Amino acid sequence: MNQRLHEALKEHFGFDTFKGNQEAIMTSLLEGNDVFVLMPTGGGKSLCYQLPALMMEGTAIVISPLIALMKNQVDAMRNFSSADTVAHFLNSSLNRAAIDLVKSDITAGRTKLLYVAPESLTKEENIEFLKTVPISFYAVDEAHCISEWGHDFRPEYRRIRPIINEINVRPMIALTATATPKVQHDIQKNLGMQNAKVFKSSFNRSNLYYEVRPKTNNIDKDIIKFIKNNPGKSGIIYCLSRKKVEELAEMLAVNDIKALPYHAGMDGATRSTNQDAFLMEKVDVIVATIAFGMGIDKPDVRFVIHYDMPKSLEGYYQETGRAGRDGGEGQCITFYAAKDLQKMEKFMQGKPLAEQEIGRQLLLETQSYAEASSCRRRSLLFYFGEEFTVDNCQNCDNCINPKKKVEAKDDLCAVLETVIALKEKFKADHVTDVLLGHTTADVTSYQHDQLDVFGCEQGADEKLISAVIRQAILAGYLDRDIENYGLLRITPKGKKFLSKPESFKVIEDSDFSEDAEPEMIKSGASFAADDELYSILKDLRKKIAKQLGLPPYVIFQDPSLEAMATTYPISLEELQNIPGVGAGKAKRYGADFVKVIKRHVEDNEIERPEDLRVRSVPSRNSTKLFIIQSIDRKIPLPEIARAKGLEFNELLDRIEVIVYSGTKINISYYINDIMDEDSQEELFDFFKECQTDDLNEAYKEFGEDYTEDEIRLMRIKFLSEMGN
Repeated sequence: MNQRLHEALKEHFGFDTFKGNQEAIMTSLLEGNDVFVLMPTGGGKSLCYQLPALMMEGTAIVISPLIALMKNQVDAMRNFSSADTVAHFLNSSLNRAAIDLVKSDITAGRTKLLYVAPESLTKEENIEFLKTVPISFYAVDEAHCISEWGHDFRPEYRRIRPIINEINVRPMIALTATATPKVQHDIQKNLGMQNAKVFKSSFNRSNLYYEVRPKTNNIDKDIIKFIKNNPGKSGIIYCLSRKKVEELAEMLAVNDIKALPYHAGMDGATRSTNQDAFLMEKVDVIVATIAFGMGIDKPDVRFVIHYDMPKSLEGYYQETGRAGRDGGEGQCITFYAAKDLQKMEKFMQGKPLAEQEIGRQLLLETQSYAEASSCRRRSLLFYFGEEFTVDNCQNCDNCINPKKKVEAKDDLCAVLETVIALKEKFKADHVTDVLLGHTTADVTSYQHDQLDVFGCEQGADEKLISAVIRQAILAGYLDRDIENYGLLRITPKGKKFLSKPESFKVIEDSDFSEDAEPEMIKSGASFAADDELYSILKDLRKKIAKQLGLPPYVIFQDPSLEAMATTYPISLEELQNIPGVGAGKAKRYGADFVKVIKRHVEDNEIERPEDLRVRSVPSRNSTKLFIIQSIDRKIPLPEIARAKGLEFNELLDRIEVIVYSGTKINISYYINDIMDEDSQEELFDFFKECQTDDLNEAYKEFGEDYTEDEIRLMRIKFLSEMGN
């Protein structure tokens, strides 16, 4: 058998050796056994059923949850084979003619793998057809979708076993990259494969770096900076909402990052095109909901960013697992805010109570992981029932920047005694309330405020108590009974500790509360952080203005200089991130300014702020383009204002912004219609001599002779002609 397997592996896939448990899994399946495979992303799950399918008589039925996943898998199989008929999929994306062609190839024995969605499997016409097909085995991919405790629960998956019984019972292989012991049991029970041979690989992906950062208002800047510091690397950014996917993809694009969106609300063709663009490296970054990535076999994804914390640790583990599948670098950066999880909990209202309770438990596990200051790798592996005995994994934020441990022997004794006093029938939050002496409705209704342990930790930091409970579970003193919604139980090891306490040091949890967020850096447009540099830049502006015979404000306005003296741009590209500096201004005047700033930074050994101003995606981007194009076509300004529902003074505001950022426009066609030549010349000369861009000076001088609109129009003309 082994020699036959190795020969087939070389013939069909060109590999000389198997990875991990692959060979044992395939041997078991070929021998006719039911097989349960628990293997992390990147471990080579697909090969476990693809190779046996090519070797066995008949067609293997692969039940898969996503159309995009099926297409990707079928394309991959066809690339390995000389015949396109070797693999097909059957789902709602096919028309009648395509379905007939698929069935024809299967009937003729040309197809070794048929991928079907669970919804397609349950259609009567497909059931009747499959009854006529010689089936080699069934493969249930992404099997965690069966379990209500899994992160992608699909009710249709619960109907797979009855349908298979109706079609034809054959061996079954179920595969998943993420399953806690609870989920594994649920899958096997539902698929009727309790006697299956179980192959469980380690969940440890040592090449992945895990980090959780506080989610602040600067998150977009943080993400852009991270991507720009990793140029040319492939990455996935996960967001929970479709709207955020669209907004962030656009934000990245305007900041010169090759990025595309992907979510279930897009039409199939666009989704497929965007996915292919990512796989073919036409774009570096895909911004997606969790609909993206299941089974996507791209080995060199170098970073996975979670804009929002996922709803469960299973989801988190699977999504981060798409990084570094080739064993190379994989950075997993997650932005966390407790209020995001509170929002998710509110979304569950209205669902059945059991489902709400499961959802809450999963969110609590996620919160524990995010807020913990202990090794992230250890926490993750523990969640999946695997022990990680190393104290420092050296590849997560908490291990690289460890916090000081504090002695908590007495606190742990108090926690264990309280769990016993509560007869092991309550969850961590209730235990904490009793310890801290909180008279909540639950505490008083159960009369737990009458217990001797009530308030025994009064005055202690709630974060410390949470950390003690969390790390006591990791250390094996407590057990959280997941089947009973997270009730805390004391273990034999915990009882032994109580009888003979020993040192127990814990790391306090990180503080992710809103008032703990770092102070926001004020906008550079309202003040200058470096007065000395601001003074130097003003002198430089004055010198250039004198050489060109222009007022200084035409070169750059004061707020722009203030921003430069705050964020220290040292390249023309960075200069364009400064408010009021567009590409035109940067090109025309920028070189001297960045040269001076760079020298000042070097001479004074200044550490530049990391969050340089990021180009935003203004909601009026399309309006700006419309205004410029309309002016190019010489459409009267009042008509442009009406077309966009703007007051005339609002239109002038928009045009001023456009010319201040360095874009040259010509509104002479409109001014010539409303003002004579002498009037234009008088105002133009005034602006040429004026040393300030304050319009009030012009209003004082000409308020009785010209309207406010006429003065503003002439200043726009002056700025565009002389400054741009």
